[in-house]
Amino acid sequence: MQKPLALTLACALVLSACGWRDSRLNPSNWFGSSEPAEIEVTEAVNPLLPQESNARGIFAKKPPKDKSVLVSQIADLRIERTSTGAIIRAVGIAERQGAFQVELRPVEEPGEGILAYDFRIVYPEQPTITGSEFSRTLHAARTLSNQDLQDIQLVRVNGETNARESRRR
Repeated sequence: MQKPLALTLACALVLSACGWRDSRLNPSNWFGSSEPAEIEVTEAVNPLLPQESNARGIFAKKPPKDKSVLVSQIADLRIERTSTGAIIRAVGIAERQGAFQVELRPVEEPGEGILAYDFRIVYPEQPTITGSEFSRTLHAARTLSNQDLQDIQLVRVNGETNARESRRR
């Protein structure tokens, strides 16, 4: 009876020593109480996609230079309604023949309720003749959904010497 009692008292004494508030032996005191901390705000990043970096491989192609210019003149702008939205059709007149890669490129930050495009083309590197206006006429189109048109009141297409715009009725 004396041995179990002595063992019990020894265990109680050892365990009571762990109960000190600042004791390193007490496992519940190994970490302090929680405190509020500021979080670092980061952008939403998909961890499955590699992040862009300035490092390029030695065999990587250089990004192509933008050789496009604004078409000389915008001759016509039409917006045709469709069941799913609209088609913007623009007719431009180039300074000389041979223009290619015709596109309506969106303009950044045109304004509230305005949808603006630049009528851009690329000329061949070799000189070409001017030719007639009919031979220099270029057509470009772009489709828009009803959702894209929801807040738009004005559509504008810019050229080098002029611009044409169409307002919603």
